[in-house]
Amino acid sequence: MVNISEYITDLDALNNWAKMGISFALLLLALVLSRYVIVRPWLRIVILTKPVWDDQMHGPISNRLYAFVIIGALNTSLNWIYEQDGDLMTLLTPFFSAAYIILATTITSVSLCHMVPAFMDKYADTSTVKVSGSNPLISFLLRAVVWFAGVYLALSELNIELVGLMASLAVFSLIIGLAIQQTLGNIVNSFMLALDQPFEVGDRIEVDGTLGSVVSVGILSTKVLTREEKLVVIPNNTLVQSTVINHARGGGDGVARRISVVIEIGVDYLEEIDHVKFVLLNIARDCPYIIESPEPRVILAELGDFAKKFKLYGWIEDYNEELDVRDCLLKAIDEKFNEEGIMIPYPTVVELPLKPDGSISKDSKTARQHVAKIQMTKRGEKLREERKKAKEEFEEIQEQLKAPDTDKEKAVLKDGAVTSDSDLLRD
Repeated sequence: MVNISEYITDLDALNNWAKMGISFALLLLALVLSRYVIVRPWLRIVILTKPVWDDQMHGPISNRLYAFVIIGALNTSLNWIYEQDGDLMTLLTPFFSAAYIILATTITSVSLCHMVPAFMDKYADTSTVKVSGSNPLISFLLRAVVWFAGVYLALSELNIELVGLMASLAVFSLIIGLAIQQTLGNIVNSFMLALDQPFEVGDRIEVDGTLGSVVSVGILSTKVLTREEKLVVIPNNTLVQSTVINHARGGGDGVARRISVVIEIGVDYLEEIDHVKFVLLNIARDCPYIIESPEPRVILAELGDFAKKFKLYGWIEDYNEELDVRDCLLKAIDEKFNEEGIMIPYPTVVELPLKPDGSISKDSKTARQHVAKIQMTKRGEKLREERKKAKEEFEEIQEQLKAPDTDKEKAVLKDGAVTSDSDLLRD
């Protein structure tokens, strides 16, 4: 201990140039130790890990570590060389403190820049709406808060009031805020869409007459790709303020991507309604795209000027197959109507033959109409029986709901426990 004290005393007795040389040598030694004791081992560790963000952080953090060593060595050296000059060190100490704060701020900022997007991607729910560009924005906001706090503390060390400086810029900030009002609204509404989740990326939506699939939800706008492969950019402000129709969430049970395909077809007034319905139902059932549940349906929608108009409803599992389904159904309708002799009228005043060329005979067509009518009559009777049975079950349930009080009263009277109306009320 005595020898160490003597060495320290001898070093303090050196002139300033000698102290500067020793300080420089110690600085080089500290940089070498930092490189081979901290930076290199850390690099080996991050290379072995799977995440990429720690590899990206290594370089920026290492550079700031070297800067921290240099500033710390410079502060220590000046304290040692000019330890007797108290006024100089009193003047320099706030600057070194501010430098330490700024260095810590930069390290925190760089860490947030790489870690926040990585953690948000890891724990994000992939089935929900993801706002593209939201991770950089959140990272930017967090870094802005860190930098504001760091600069405020650094300026406080230098006796500079940041709040007063910002107050002088209030008018300028107000002008900037008014100029980017729409932009800020789009940014806020993008996060509102992520919270409300009216649709997901890939859903087919309709907004103000624009129908297409959602490609991405960005910070400022939502991009929709139409059937014609046109990219429509809708500002998020417009999207939030408009009525959004999601064609991928129909069916009552909210099954994604399932939609109903509606085919409207008109036939001549001479055609039997049951015959047309029977043929259309068989066409829908034979289509490989149409699912069995819900069952396809055919209704008489309108008695038009030139035709009886029917609507064929069929459900498909994926709305991307809608064009293929329409092609399949329309082709089958054209072929089957020709086989069955069902005529699709033309809206003209030109006299046309009662049946198309190559149609079946009148007797054969009458027989087919009779068979179709019998089938549709049976279907109607079956539906009426199901409704009647459901009504009877409902009435039976209502009677059962009233039964407990009556059964209890009978049981009490049977046991002789109730002798008067007042006793029954007490029970």
